[in-house]
Amino acid sequence: ILKAKGDLRLKEDLFMYYSSGNYEAFAHPLKPEGIENKSAYIIGSGLAALSAACFLVRDAQMDGKRIHILEKDALPGGACDGYQYPGLGYTMRGGREMDNHFEVMWDLFRDIPSIEDPNMSVLDYYYYLNKRDPNYSLCRATVNRGQDAHTDKKFGLSDKAQMQIMKLFFTPEEELENKKITEFFDDEVLDSNFWMYWRTMFAFENWHSALEMKRYIQRYIHHIDGLPDFSALRFTKYNQYESMILPMINYLKAHDVDFQYNVKVDDVMFEIEPDHKVVTGLLVTEADGQQKQIDLTENDLVFITNGSCVENSSFGSQNEPAKFNTELKQGGVWDMWKNIAAQDKSFGHPHKFCSTPELTNWESATVTTLDDKIPPYIEKITKRDPFSGRVVTGGIVTVMDSNWLLSWTFNRQPQFRDQPKDQLVGWIYGLFTDKPGNYVKKAMRDCTGKEICMEWLYHLGVPEDQIEELAEKSANTVPCMMPYITAFFMPRQKDDRPNVVPEGAKNFAFIGQFAETPRDTIFTTEYSMRTGMEAVYTLCDVDRGVPEVWGSAFDVRDLLYATTKLRDGKPVTDMKLNPIEKAALQAGIKKLKGTDMYDLLVQFGNIPDEELKEELPDAKAQIM
Repeated sequence: ILKAKGDLRLKEDLFMYYSSGNYEAFAHPLKPEGIENKSAYIIGSGLAALSAACFLVRDAQMDGKRIHILEKDALPGGACDGYQYPGLGYTMRGGREMDNHFEVMWDLFRDIPSIEDPNMSVLDYYYYLNKRDPNYSLCRATVNRGQDAHTDKKFGLSDKAQMQIMKLFFTPEEELENKKITEFFDDEVLDSNFWMYWRTMFAFENWHSALEMKRYIQRYIHHIDGLPDFSALRFTKYNQYESMILPMINYLKAHDVDFQYNVKVDDVMFEIEPDHKVVTGLLVTEADGQQKQIDLTENDLVFITNGSCVENSSFGSQNEPAKFNTELKQGGVWDMWKNIAAQDKSFGHPHKFCSTPELTNWESATVTTLDDKIPPYIEKITKRDPFSGRVVTGGIVTVMDSNWLLSWTFNRQPQFRDQPKDQLVGWIYGLFTDKPGNYVKKAMRDCTGKEICMEWLYHLGVPEDQIEELAEKSANTVPCMMPYITAFFMPRQKDDRPNVVPEGAKNFAFIGQFAETPRDTIFTTEYSMRTGMEAVYTLCDVDRGVPEVWGSAFDVRDLLYATTKLRDGKPVTDMKLNPIEKAALQAGIKKLKGTDMYDLLVQFGNIPDEELKEELPDAKAQIM
């Protein structure tokens, strides 16, 4: 209750609270007291770090010259990449799927100028792009070398499987700590279309965290009907680096924010007392290899990106496989977090996430078509012209009978602003990197870019006598192996990730995918940006609420609609019940008749009443 009431805040404490509705969301924060005497040091330049810098500038109103971003690599953006490397080609380690209820993301991007159209914000451009070219898939999955699998938007869940999902949805988080998905789901779920949609869209594995699975189900319950065809999703025009990261970089540079590249933060030094924790210095290795210490005071705010899903990523090439590099070396993000965690138990447990690369890896590849030979196979499956500039695949196409569990996508083209008009740039990924391919009889992790392309072309239905030549001469494919890409999905408990601002912290916060904030889901742009906002609002005492996570899990309309959709449109009265259960259900429905609840059950298809249903408004329209 206290966190929802801004007028009850205690001025002597750092304080952040959540809010909802546009009354507070549209208010501009007052300048925090004493902000002109503070400085900020941000470790990393990923989405969380850049968001924190933007919130420092926009809402905390800190002078940009007092904000220092320390990045160990030569380029900003973290996992949100998209580059053309000389001699290698176009590369994208991953892609970003966005939701209309990423409240923090849209809160910030409404004030960041778009580089596609300087007269619009990033949000404005994105909104009208997706309104005029809505996203949806015309072929979600294939089998038998490019034939439509005809999943037909069906989940294919038995009554037993539905109850397993329902049980997980309602199980408290504390009962899910350190538990795997397979402790709640058996083959009734794992062999269904639902699990194929889910695991390939979000990159969940059977052994991943049941707690994170629950959060995802609750977080996106309002989009359950858009899962089979990706109509729930929206995408940027170009790759995430050019459409999201560059606008933020330009905004920050316009405010004179200090970017320092090739600077590694080896350790963070703390002064720790029971209720008073302060960062006193940073130990850094500069670009010239010299190590130095930056001494800090309580007025120097430190934002720590702890952990990284793309740490130890390695690129291969058309003719070289990407190395499966699992060794965590000194100076890396995981090494830094280990050094920090050793100093206080509230700083998390990195070993829970970075100790089992065999369980946290998958491999992606960026494929660029070089002539007109491959695009017709893409068009045949997607049923769209890939050169139209509009939605192509509408999300990933999953090859259901692939040994690698291969999925691929071509978003709006061009994906890069300098991309030749006669080329396409797409993305491929496989969840099972240790299994031999169906055509290339090698593990994906051992394959060159050309060999990964050959396996993909095989599943597109290219005649076998043409596959090798097309992979060699008609495409350039760059593989990328990521040993820790799903590290954050490993089973965990509450204190394994540090709170954004740990108890007693006075001048520091943790940000990014390995910091803990309630209810939201990792592996999303929103999660990274939310941690950045919460960190800034807390440490700078910004007098404005952080938008709460969208509450569809608490909206009875969303829950009723999702129930029907999860059952592929069948009412609950069709469930196979024993006589006692059936009588209880019928008695309950009879008692509800004549109430608003009964009307809602009919409206959302949970129970049949065709006569009444004709008089009710469209169910989906009521929750959009």
